[in-house]
Amino acid sequence: MKKNLLFIPGPVTVPEPVLAAMSKPLIDHRGPQFAALAGRIDAGLRPIFGTEKADIVLLGSSGTGGLEAAIASTFSPGDPVLAAPVGVFGRRLIAIAKTYGLEVDVLETELGHALQPDALAQRLAADTKRRYKGVLLTHNETSTGVQNDMRALAPIVRDHGAISIVDSVSGLGANEFLMDEWGYDIVVSASQKVLAAPPGVSMVAVGARAWQTIEASTTPRFYFDLLKAREFARQGQTPWTPPVSVLFALDAALQHYHHEGAKAVWHRHEMYAQAIRAAFTALGLPVFSQPGAHSVTVVAGTVPAGVDAATLLRKLREERGVSLSGGQLELKGKIVRMGTMGDVSQTDVLGALGALEMALLEYEHPVHVGAGVQAALRVFLDLAGGSRPDAARTKAPQAPEQTPAASR
Repeated sequence: MKKNLLFIPGPVTVPEPVLAAMSKPLIDHRGPQFAALAGRIDAGLRPIFGTEKADIVLLGSSGTGGLEAAIASTFSPGDPVLAAPVGVFGRRLIAIAKTYGLEVDVLETELGHALQPDALAQRLAADTKRRYKGVLLTHNETSTGVQNDMRALAPIVRDHGAISIVDSVSGLGANEFLMDEWGYDIVVSASQKVLAAPPGVSMVAVGARAWQTIEASTTPRFYFDLLKAREFARQGQTPWTPPVSVLFALDAALQHYHHEGAKAVWHRHEMYAQAIRAAFTALGLPVFSQPGAHSVTVVAGTVPAGVDAATLLRKLREERGVSLSGGQLELKGKIVRMGTMGDVSQTDVLGALGALEMALLEYEHPVHVGAGVQAALRVFLDLAGGSRPDAARTKAPQAPEQTPAASR
């Protein structure tokens, strides 16, 4: 049977032991076994969020549900907030906020670029009356392959005083995040990205300052109510029937994550992203994200002239068993996106890149045979030491600047 390689930005390929955990018999979600399960998940998530102080609540939803819960629970209709999108999912935060009657100002950033700390500082400094009740930020933007520098942005928001909500659905766990130290108020993630569990659970970490605002919120809500979620979490439960089987898988995925070690996980994502960027450049698919803004969980490459992106992706999926993603909204047909998350090996990455190269050659796209795979392989060989347990204790290397495309 042909093996399918899943390299979309999520859901991702799930390790077999994690999938197997879903076959466990169901348990009483109001009983002690579930409370123990919830406790293990909470303990496993804390070092990934970088928090000892925040409450972490589990919601039966996708990451979008967690984001809706954060916005609906925190603010009241008419509250002014500042959103700083760097792509499609940042705009989704804006759409959620407007749905709940918030007054949203937008700090725009050119696609492919990260939010500049100076730009955010200037915008917030102009808010001399401290009107903004909240700031909506994206950690990692899969639609453009961009990652924001959350360490640099944190003190700017903190100095203003607005409540910060961070969409870290596709970022959390792939590199260091220190919620307590940096001072973020609410951080949202989900099961089906870096943690490599099936979709169905969002995780929302809420700090003490945010709870004060949440308690004062007048926004109507029912299912996505963080106060209800906290009340039941303190009893080792959820307000509504939880996706118990997915939580079994998340528990196993967290054990798998910590067994590998956070720094080894960070290094793996960084290495795969570097390899894919090098391959895309060699294949004549210029990397869409700009230097200093590269995501480690998804790489976007610009589709060359004469290549139909939709046909390319369909042929890869149907003829070669490799699933990549295309662009969204104004980037539709202009880029292809390849994820680094999930249970995929270096060999899988090389195989997917080889399939992409073969598909491009069928378009008579001018590229040296083997250029993409060789470029990725060189990255793997250069960074091979980082995958060893002893080397995983060192800081993950920084991404190099893009190299010129291979001659044709």
